[in-house]
Amino acid sequence: MKLFYSLIILVFITSVFSSCDLLFGSKKDTQTAQIFVAGNIDPHLYPTSVGYVPILPFFTGVSNPVDVYVGFDQMVYVADDNGVEILDLTGKFQRRIPILGATDIVQDRRQHTYVCGRLLKDVTGDGIPENLPAVYHLYNASAAGGPIFVDTLIQPFCDNSRSTSGYRASDLQVQFTGVACLADNRIYVSRTGPVNNLTTVAIPDNSILIFDKDGNNLGNCTGLNPTNSSLKSELNISSIATQQVPPQSYVDASDNFFITQASPQAEYGVLNILEYNDPVAGITYGENSSLLNFDYTKANSFLYKSFRFKNATDVYAAPGATGYIFVVDNQTDSLYQFTQRGYEGVNPPANSGITKQIIASFGGAGSGPFQFNQPSGVCSFNKIIYVADKGNNRICRYKLSTDLEQ
Repeated sequence: MKLFYSLIILVFITSVFSSCDLLFGSKKDTQTAQIFVAGNIDPHLYPTSVGYVPILPFFTGVSNPVDVYVGFDQMVYVADDNGVEILDLTGKFQRRIPILGATDIVQDRRQHTYVCGRLLKDVTGDGIPENLPAVYHLYNASAAGGPIFVDTLIQPFCDNSRSTSGYRASDLQVQFTGVACLADNRIYVSRTGPVNNLTTVAIPDNSILIFDKDGNNLGNCTGLNPTNSSLKSELNISSIATQQVPPQSYVDASDNFFITQASPQAEYGVLNILEYNDPVAGITYGENSSLLNFDYTKANSFLYKSFRFKNATDVYAAPGATGYIFVVDNQTDSLYQFTQRGYEGVNPPANSGITKQIIASFGGAGSGPFQFNQPSGVCSFNKIIYVADKGNNRICRYKLSTDLEQ
């Protein structure tokens, strides 16, 4: 009988607290709950002080994902072997857009989507299509009715400096490696290739092209070196990013950008390139030498440390006050995090007494929650970090432990 009354009291108490949640709202966070469940299974998922915690389950059902991006429409876009996979924020599959050789995805403020890939096109008239680099411009990518292909930028025809020289066999070796948007919906497209002669009218293959919102080529980012490593080089660019990223409430009016250089000759695997208005040369692009100010009273490691990366494959600059910079390296199988000043680490908690940035970078080869196998893409949305873990066929998610709701 005592057991019976105890059960009744327990049910009553549970119903009272459930009613309180319905009447007054609950502070429960689904993402936090997922993390806590995983932590109960494996206590090693928690950092000892401040660090990133995995949000489980990771997104699966993708095939060799090489990029991940959360758009202004708050959908998750993944470039993989099948083209572009579109998921919602819970990881539920929504749509697939077949695009040959998809490698990079971005979205502008109009919610127009751009995808770097390849296009089969007969350019010699012999009936045999060539496999050329292309950037696909889509509208309505995730909405009802399906995607609308607005335009396709094709190498070399989208480059005004090649208007007279036309197609050449070396164009098959060219790649469009990244695309990034600006506040006025212009886009940057990073390009690599074997022809980098500085004495011809045609601009080098190693370059960053600029297009307006309608796909017209406005030229390229002048002032960058396509052949020699420096603070303003463009050697084998593997990705490009601006700080004009979701949400819509955040606007970055600058034309500055970040690139990753996958060349072993590049001293700096990641560069921050700034726009300058030269009184003689006009608009040009150059170095951000301030990132060489290594203040060891503030941090122990830095973005511009020489040969800091083995093969940086993607970079993402988060919006907002922290402006954290995220880099993935598919040779060290790691995710790195830096501040806007180039200090490695996250800001220490208030009143902690810690004066230096706390290192939060992590990785290593494997399939565990803190390990990667050729990570190739990274992005951030609503303080959640997404990593395209290519070799493990998954999209990993992480959140800083100090950002979790208690």
